[in-house]
Amino acid sequence: MVAIWTSVVAVGGTLMGAVITHLFQRLAATRGERFTRSEALRQERTTTYSAFAAAAEEYRHGQAGRWYRMRQSHVAEAFIEARDEAHRLRTATRQVLYRVKLLTDDPEVNLAAEHAYACTRDVSTARDQAEHDALDAEAREAIEAFVIRASPLTR
Repeated sequence: MVAIWTSVVAVGGTLMGAVITHLFQRLAATRGERFTRSEALRQERTTTYSAFAAAAEEYRHGQAGRWYRMRQSHVAEAFIEARDEAHRLRTATRQVLYRVKLLTDDPEVNLAAEHAYACTRDVSTARDQAEHDALDAEAREAIEAFVIRASPLTR
């Protein structure tokens, strides 16, 4: 009879050990999957946010070039090239803006990105040099504000 009880305790202990091991392995796997997913999201955000800031800076530069060429002549070939380049840069910036929106749950980051885009777009609408300088500085500051606001999501 003692041998039967010894066997029952041994089998019960083995089963209990297997169940506990399974639970711990499942928890470890879930934790690992969560970490892998959050790391992939962090890396994708870092890539996208820096791409948006770079695209916005290029767009700002293109808008400034467009503005300066417009002062020279509306029909000159240099203005048409600058305008077309500014339109291409606007499209590229807008595409990265969409990626920012897809990756971000934080509405303030999305608003900062939209504001940076809008400020950059407005650089070419200045009527004189002083307004141009002010709009250009505002666009630079808006891009910087986006980077500051988005950076906690990349850490």
